[in-house]
Amino acid sequence: MVDVKDELLKALQGSRAVVLGKLDNLSEYDRRRPLTPTGTNLLGLVKHLAGMECGYLGEAFNRPPTERPSWFRDDPSTEIDMWATPDETSEYVVGVYRQACVHSDLTVAELDLNSPAHVTHWPDGQRETTLGALLIRMVNETAQHAGHADIIRELIDDGVWSDRRRTVQEAADNYRV
Repeated sequence: MVDVKDELLKALQGSRAVVLGKLDNLSEYDRRRPLTPTGTNLLGLVKHLAGMECGYLGEAFNRPPTERPSWFRDDPSTEIDMWATPDETSEYVVGVYRQACVHSDLTVAELDLNSPAHVTHWPDGQRETTLGALLIRMVNETAQHAGHADIIRELIDDGVWSDRRRTVQEAADNYRV
């Protein structure tokens, strides 16, 4: 029999590994540089996910992280979480993410999927939820950002893909109007 909680946790852990793997063999600059019009960058994605892990699989269960990330503010809308400031090193951001993941995994291991949670920044009347709902949210969010990280890494590794892009472009040009 499949254990749903275990399967969700495995999916989350797999997407986390993909996100962190996209940082491998990159300079500090390449980890930080914005490669989309909105400024999306690899280290910012890790920072964002660290905050989500702390919030959804920690604070929502009254299990805050032992050390609050430097970018956390009392008002979540003022947090700077999609890019790293110059004083936040890759080692710091990745370390916070790894600690948040360990903390999240403990929350998942120790609670049932129906365990109640309270998300303070959600709208009134919609703040009550469960571990199961938040775990699904984190699986989805992390997988989505793993996809973003994959695309960002392709943009950084541009030269590796130039022949393939040329082939795909030639195929598309057959349909250019």
